Amino acid sequence: MSNNNDLFGGAASRKAPAAKAAAAKAPAAAPAPKRPTSGTPGEADYNASSIEVLEGLEPVRRRPGMYIGGTDEAAMHHLFAEVLDNAMDEAVAGHATWIDVTLEPGDWLTVIDNGRGIPVDPHPKFPKKSALEVIMTTLHAGGKFDSGAYQTSGGLHGVGVSVVNALAETLEVEVARGQVLYRQVFQRGVPTTKLETIGKAPNRRGTKVRFRPDEQIFGKGLHFKPARLFRMARSKAYLYGGVEIRWHCAPELIEAGSAITAEAVFRFPGGLKDYLAQDIEGKDLVVDQPFTGKVEKPGGHGSVEWAVTWLAGDDGSVHSYCNTIPTPDGGTHEAGLRIALLRGLKDHADRIGQT
Repeated sequence: MSNNNDLFGGAASRKAPAAKAAAAKAPAAAPAPKRPTSGTPGEADYNASSIEVLEGLEPVRRRPGMYIGGTDEAAMHHLFAEVLDNAMDEAVAGHATWIDVTLEPGDWLTVIDNGRGIPVDPHPKFPKKSALEVIMTTLHAGGKFDSGAYQTSGGLHGVGVSVVNALAETLEVEVARGQVLYRQVFQRGVPTTKLETIGKAPNRRGTKVRFRPDEQIFGKGLHFKPARLFRMARSKAYLYGGVEIRWHCAPELIEAGSAITAEAVFRFPGGLKDYLAQDIEGKDLVVDQPFTGKVEKPGGHGSVEWAVTWLAGDDGSVHSYCNTIPTPDGGTHEAGLRIALLRGLKDHADRIGQT
């Protein structure tokens, strides 16, 4: 007869008789030691009130590593990448032609673009909030899911700029749309002002995001590195030849002897070809001209661009990107390029009898 209190369905009662007899003859077992609880509540104390629900941007502040990889210097600079990527998405979509980046004392960083500007009308799902406030304070809110606002984009999850807002001590947004300038301010992800109408802006359009990372998250010892921001901004200009990125940095922030300048303009019409030329400058090559090209997907739904050359005396390297976002771990796009190159070279060798 089974024991109804046995969670394993009376397994002990189904043992063979011989096993039962053997168990009866065995000496009594010592009492089982109590399990350590490590300070956790017992079963009676573990109830619905033990389940914590984080709302808004609180999950980002509690676990920033889940969103930007940590709280170190690389993570702090990732905030800049998120804001810059949003501006780049406007450029890639054909709505912005320039992006302005400014680093000021006190780790204040500003990114401006001349794109369409974040929508400021009331959101249909949250009629008491503007779309701008929803985007800045809600995870997974944006125009890059299935709305048709972007055919291609670097961000696909709607968390980028809201994560920056959550991890910023202060973040200010200005939007110029319909010849009107709007502004809203946030602190640690929480609005401190309503969406304000500043006034007319007849000669301006686009979005301006100015923010300062939160010392509560990153500590007092971390600061933006001008050289790192400089390289990040320049690389974006290489990756999309149709955009101009303007760099500004307070001179007192630049270390003596640094190769970067306080003012610069990055524009590379050749795109990846210019990027490769800069990367291999001064090195011996197997061929004089790089193998470059670009193919548009039928219907205008994306494209693929490449630039390849062969070095005579150095080991090769690959830098791959998807929608201007670095993909250091590779992917099908990188694997496909390698396979295509291998097949092409092998086919050529077969034709000229050098296999």
